[in-house]
Amino acid sequence: MNPNADQLWRAPRWALALLLAMLGMLAPFTIDTYIPAFAGMAQTLGATPAAMQQTLSAYFFGFAFMNLFHGALADSFGRKPVVLWGLAVFTLASAGCALSQGISALVFFRALQGLSAGAGIVVSRAVIRDMFDPAQAQKMMSQVTIYFGVAPAIAPIVGGYLYVHAGWHSIFWFLTLLGACLCLAIWRLLPETLHEEYRQPFNARHLMRGYAQLGLSPRFLLLALASGVPFNGMFLYLLSSPEFLGTHLGLAPTQFFWFFALTVAGVMSGAWVSGRLAGRIEPLKQVRIGFIVMGAVSVVNVAANLLFVPHVSWAIVPIAIYSLGWSLMTPVVTLLVLDLHPERRGMASSLQAFISSAVNGIVAGVIAPLVMHSTVALAWTSLGLLLAGLAAWAGLRYGWPDVGRLPALRAKEL
Repeated sequence: MNPNADQLWRAPRWALALLLAMLGMLAPFTIDTYIPAFAGMAQTLGATPAAMQQTLSAYFFGFAFMNLFHGALADSFGRKPVVLWGLAVFTLASAGCALSQGISALVFFRALQGLSAGAGIVVSRAVIRDMFDPAQAQKMMSQVTIYFGVAPAIAPIVGGYLYVHAGWHSIFWFLTLLGACLCLAIWRLLPETLHEEYRQPFNARHLMRGYAQLGLSPRFLLLALASGVPFNGMFLYLLSSPEFLGTHLGLAPTQFFWFFALTVAGVMSGAWVSGRLAGRIEPLKQVRIGFIVMGAVSVVNVAANLLFVPHVSWAIVPIAIYSLGWSLMTPVVTLLVLDLHPERRGMASSLQAFISSAVNGIVAGVIAPLVMHSTVALAWTSLGLLLAGLAAWAGLRYGWPDVGRLPALRAKEL
């Protein structure tokens, strides 16, 4: 924690949460905004649905790769410069997407968007831990998640409106403008939160040694998987939304927002409850409640899809409840990850984001195309992804029984 943290931000705490949420929302906004235009883009570009799906995969793999470096660079050169450079590249990449005339160019610029968009998520997490002690950091993380949750709700509304009235190119011009505005806001408003004495020298050998230390830590890997894999239980539906919402539920692109709005309401509700519980119950119990909620609703979702024909009146409700359970437990797990190695929080945030994004990329490019054509297959796969994350958490609890207890927020390093 920065010893001068109380002097760095004089405005209300909610304003800092809003600024950091704007940074974090850029990545999901970049995904959700153009999904309503998938069918029209495929027709214009002469691309198959599978080829269009690769625009998502390219984004996720670019996002995952560069996340290995965002945190390390932020530990060396400061939080603010890394964010500014990331936003500048993102703005240029978005303009490239808008100007693309073929699927290959679009895939390339989507990958470039992914390489740059992750800086906001990685650095915002590190900024929170620079500024606050563990209990306050959990409250701030939850508050950021509440604001952050607005992006997936409004993104498909914005994207659907722009697509219908101005064509799909306008979606990426909008993202270009958004990137430029965020760059200006961060330059003017965000203080540098990394204290000089905590800066780490940047060199390849030191970086690889640090990643080896984290990557070979079973505790770190299990924590990262316990938060990253269950997320895909709901993210699978977002990735499959053109088929799930358009084909199976019969919604028009401008009606996709119902799904996103309910899901985001679940995320925001869970994050609000998580913030209220911070310091009141053991983190272990909070994580357990989150998994119980996700597990129960996943089983109900499978049963409902086996017994009934999917209908919009009920088919999106289980995903919303699932998202509540995920956002209830994920702030706790994220802070446990960051506190494993306090001197390398930027690197830990990077590697956690890399692992999560790699899983997202596999789900987007491999799993979603295989199961999106069946609501039963989607439900079973969502349950399977949850069980994989639960297995990681169970393995962690078996190896380190003290994890998630109140003293574990200040746990000793491995």
